Amino acid sequence: MNVSQRPMERKVEFNPGDVVRLKSGGPNMTVESVGERAMMGGEAVFCIWFEKVGNKQVVKRDAFPPVTLQVAPKPGTSTAYLSRA
Repeated sequence: MNVSQRPMERKVEFNPGDVVRLKSGGPNMTVESVGERAMMGGEAVFCIWFEKVGNKQVVKRDAFPPVTLQVAPKPGTSTAYLSRA
C-alpha cells in the first residue's frame, strides 16, 4: 500500500502538562510545548523528564515526532496501551 492509499490517520494532539511516553517504552515524560522543528520536518512534541545518573536525578529534554508518543497510563492503572478517543 503506498502513502496515497493509506486511510487517513487520526492526528493525536498533545498539550503542555500531558504525561506521555514513547510507544516503544521508556520513562514517563511531561510535555513542555508543541511546535515546529525544522530538523524533524514538521511538528514536534518537546518533553522533559528525569533520569537517574549515579545517585542523582538529572533533567533531560528532547523533541519527538507526535506519532512516536502515547499518553502514559496513570499510576495504579493497567500498563496497557492507552489511546485518546
